[in-house]
This record gives sequence, C-alpha cells and structure tokens, in this order.
Amino acid sequence: MTLDIETQKQINQCVDLLKDVLGPNLLGVYLYGSSIVGGLQKYSDIDLFVVSERATTVEEKKKLVNNLLQISGVYMKSSKLPIELTIVVKSEINPWNYPPEFDFQYGDWLRKEFESGMIQPWSTKEMPDLALLVTQILLASETLFGINPNQLLCAVPYRDVILATIDTLKNLKTELNTDTRNVLLHYARIWNRLETDTIRSKPASALWAINHLPNEYKSVLERARSICIGETSEYWDDIDHLIQPCADFMINQINKQLSLIESTGYANRSIHLD
Repeated sequence: MTLDIETQKQINQCVDLLKDVLGPNLLGVYLYGSSIVGGLQKYSDIDLFVVSERATTVEEKKKLVNNLLQISGVYMKSSKLPIELTIVVKSEINPWNYPPEFDFQYGDWLRKEFESGMIQPWSTKEMPDLALLVTQILLASETLFGINPNQLLCAVPYRDVILATIDTLKNLKTELNTDTRNVLLHYARIWNRLETDTIRSKPASALWAINHLPNEYKSVLERARSICIGETSEYWDDIDHLIQPCADFMINQINKQLSLIESTGYANRSIHLD
C-alpha cells in the first residue's frame, strides 16, 4: 500500500530512532494495522510492532518518549498521524506464553502522561492483546527492519486469541460514553472476527456488522463508520438514545458466539485475512 510522504517520513524516523536506541538488540520492526489492511483513515494510527533481544533501560525509554512526542502527530491537531509503537522482548513471545508482557508502548492516549514526565505510565506490563497483534502481524505486515516475522514470531493458539478478545471486551464496556466511535467499531470488528474467523479493517467490519444489525440500529454503526473514514464529523446527539441498545445487541451476539466456540472447541479453527 502506498503511503504519503509525511507518513513515510514518520515511519523512517521511528525506525532510525529504534536502531539508535536498541542497536544490535533490535531484531525486527513491522508495520501493521490500517497501513496494511484497509488503508489509513482520518483517525488511524501508524501501527509499529518491535521485537528486541532485551528489555529497554529507563534511559532508553526516556529517549524513545522524548523523540516519539515529536515524531507522532496528535489527533485532529496535526497533519501528522499518531504513532502507536509497541516493543516486546523476544523471550516474551517466542516461545509463546499467555498472557504475554510488553516492554514499552507509545500511543496518543498516553501523550499527557508522557508530556508530564511519566516514562512508564502503565499499571502492568501484562498485555493479552499481544495475542491479536502477533496474529495480525503474521497474517499481514510489512517488514521495515530485521527478519521476516514468520522467522521470529510464534503462531498464537486460537484459544489465546479468544482469551484476548474476552479481555478486550471487559475494557470496552467502560469507554462507550467517552470513546463512542472507537468502541462501536471495536464491537463490530470483534463480532465479525468471531463469526467469520477473519481479520478485516474497522470500516470493512462495520459494513459487515451493519448488514447483520436490526434496522433500528443500523444508523448508529453507519455513523461510526462514516466518522472513521472522514465522511462525517463526530456527532451523536441525534441518535444518542440508540447507542447503548446497539452496543448491547452486538455484545449479545459476541457472547453467543463465544459460548458456541467454547462448546464446540478450538480445534480446526484459525484466524485468517479477508
């Protein structure tokens, strides 16, 4: 997928920074997410996954933060896209174990903490979501540095993908009112993935879900998708009363599918790319 000059410049700056900080301990840098599947949208991040031979020191984390604050854009306040960068130590993911841990993560949602001087603002390094990230990278990613991910990463068991999905659901329930668009799109993506065992982009997952929603809820997800791809501004007041019922319907469908998967077992199931 062709990226614009500014985005490619940001990516190159990140790779150069990682080479400088980690040196010979840098094993791989992979571009994944919207840049690879579906295309970058108005609210997309530049998603980077990094594998290191060892954990970063506090001083190295400071250097990463200070530079990434400059490289990364801020949602709606910059022509540059936000960076989401995750560093894992190889031994945490190969051999695979669940739940895995990350070493360092930079994201726009942590910008205030980083700007205030906090270098490690997370409460835990346990990160079940790595099961989904690693699966995505093995299915669709671009190697920016190092060896092919198939030579470095282990395939994640389907069971662990499901466990990570359940963990994600717990966090989403508390964020519907504060991050409506994102949460609705996440529900659509999870519902689609569980029903089809397929990884699709958020807009594509939303389209799938819209076709499976009752008519009275379609407008909610249509709005979320329209905002995501930049066709509509963020506005919910006119359909605010439908947001929770729409979310509840998707959650119910997700839970039904989770129960079905649990009852039939994980054998012969795997995630694939649309």
